Amino acid sequence: MMVETAAARADSTDSAVLTRAEEILHKVYGHRAFRGNQAEIISHVSAGGDALVLMPTGGGKSICYQIPAMLRDGVGIVVSPLIALMQDQVAALRQIGVAAAFLNSSLQIEEQREVEQQLRKGALQLLYVAPERLTTPRFMDLLATLRPALFAIDEAHCVSQWGHDFRPEYIQLSILHERFPDVPRIALTATADQDTQREIIQRLKLEEAEVYRASFDRPNIRYRLVEKIDAKRQLLNFIQQDHQGESGIVYCQSRNKTEKIAAWLRTHGVTALPYHAGMTQDERRENQHRFITDDGVVVVATVAFGMGIDKPDVRFVAHLDLPSSIEAYYQETGRAGRDGAPADAWLAFGRGDVMMLRKRIAESNAPEARKVIEQRKLDAMLRFCETPECRRMALLGYFGEESQPCGNCDLCLEPQATWDATVAAQKLLSAVLRTGQRFGITHLIDVLRGNVTEKVVHYGHDQLPTFGVGKDLSLHDWRALSSQLISLGFLSVAGDGYNVLAMTEAARPVLKGEQQVMLRKLAERGKGRKRQLGAPAGAQDLDQNLWEALRARRRALAVAQNVPPYVIFHDATLAEIARRKPQNRDAFLEIPGIGERKVARYGQDFMKVIAEFT
Repeated sequence: MMVETAAARADSTDSAVLTRAEEILHKVYGHRAFRGNQAEIISHVSAGGDALVLMPTGGGKSICYQIPAMLRDGVGIVVSPLIALMQDQVAALRQIGVAAAFLNSSLQIEEQREVEQQLRKGALQLLYVAPERLTTPRFMDLLATLRPALFAIDEAHCVSQWGHDFRPEYIQLSILHERFPDVPRIALTATADQDTQREIIQRLKLEEAEVYRASFDRPNIRYRLVEKIDAKRQLLNFIQQDHQGESGIVYCQSRNKTEKIAAWLRTHGVTALPYHAGMTQDERRENQHRFITDDGVVVVATVAFGMGIDKPDVRFVAHLDLPSSIEAYYQETGRAGRDGAPADAWLAFGRGDVMMLRKRIAESNAPEARKVIEQRKLDAMLRFCETPECRRMALLGYFGEESQPCGNCDLCLEPQATWDATVAAQKLLSAVLRTGQRFGITHLIDVLRGNVTEKVVHYGHDQLPTFGVGKDLSLHDWRALSSQLISLGFLSVAGDGYNVLAMTEAARPVLKGEQQVMLRKLAERGKGRKRQLGAPAGAQDLDQNLWEALRARRRALAVAQNVPPYVIFHDATLAEIARRKPQNRDAFLEIPGIGERKVARYGQDFMKVIAEFT
């Protein structure tokens, strides 16, 4: 008689869990197979293990905790930082028949009590809650009376003080491990460098957790950078040439700028709305609602916008000001193309932005250790902007991921000319040294170009050997060179607000002629792809009349339920409906993204529309 070993029993259990997970994936979510390491994560968490999941936006992070919550006894508690994010995810879950709810300040007292009553009855599979509410004594006492299936900590990078989106209340989440040591925890983020990953593990007490790293690559996003010359005109040209009538987000550093850019775009035919913390809550809610529910709306916003937006058909994200870190840039650009269709990440890069950000760091009240970290992150962002090679390689390299040239960024599609800047760099470095390393670039250019200004004469710099040796380069060329040498670490900028340049030790081999400096010529670029408007990217083969009719029906259903259209069907799913023209329930279930609940709710509606065209 064969004796079943513990390992065999464990394998059998894992197999049974995975089979149930695949059934849920197919029947509820409408997908046939898991992607990447989703299956491994789901099996691990369902078995009671802790996990840290690093996965790009649109990579399917939510399924990694939603399905384990359905497989385990009790209710899955999801910690989420923004009201909009909770509402979007709960609305989507309810559409596919999952018992989900949220608790936040948008609910009236009676509504909050109703959710709590559902919790006590065991009627919920998933509850979304803000970290501030989760850690209150009242809510912790409520949790103690329940059976939590798991704790999912979304946007886990918020716990890191060195990250780009630090939330102090996230630090308190270590209480979950202390109060509920036997309940599995899964922390998830789409943006975390090595320092941030270590801090997530330390602060959330995830030292024993399995770490799952998916590729950070978003191959459908085209990264494009232009030199900032007339930023708003460049932005308008980009939208009109490549994304007329499509949804997008434009990020600016200041509230005032978002208002001005949005108003200017509207005068040129773009449906543009501002969004920033200085607006009233009602104004922000209205503009966000229009962005989510209407087609072709562009939101011009500070970084306060977008974190809680699941809108899948954002076709572009544009930056009119330089982000302060690659993490911030990656997360913000990641809001484009969540549906996997082609999208653009467009950045207007101005060297004045660099000086402004450096000054902001220097003048902040942050501890010196934090200033050092922020400066290091800014330097990495500058290297990304100045790289002469593939942008995607530079971006992924920052997160510790090796890759090959992508063929889908501006530098791959339109390789830029490079030039031997060694002699010019030596001239600038020499001018920095000979003037005592206490002047800014404007004065140094006057010295190099031989401009006899009052300041140059006053300091006797017209008598230096470097006076007038740089007449062969323009003012613009010298400024560009100085910025690139700063990015490469050959020059540093003093933090006293005067942008004083100093030479670093790394520059000495250049000055001595022992190291060559090859730089790229930064130029305006970015002729994008033009495509037929109306159809989603990559779906121009559709019957346009049927496509518009399906969209109209989807919108009518969404308005009736007060939910975004994409909660009913994503554009990619709607395009497959238009392409396959299903005329019965089984044919509908063959379409990716359509589960049994959605066929029951919407199958007849869309089959009627299809019948009119067949």
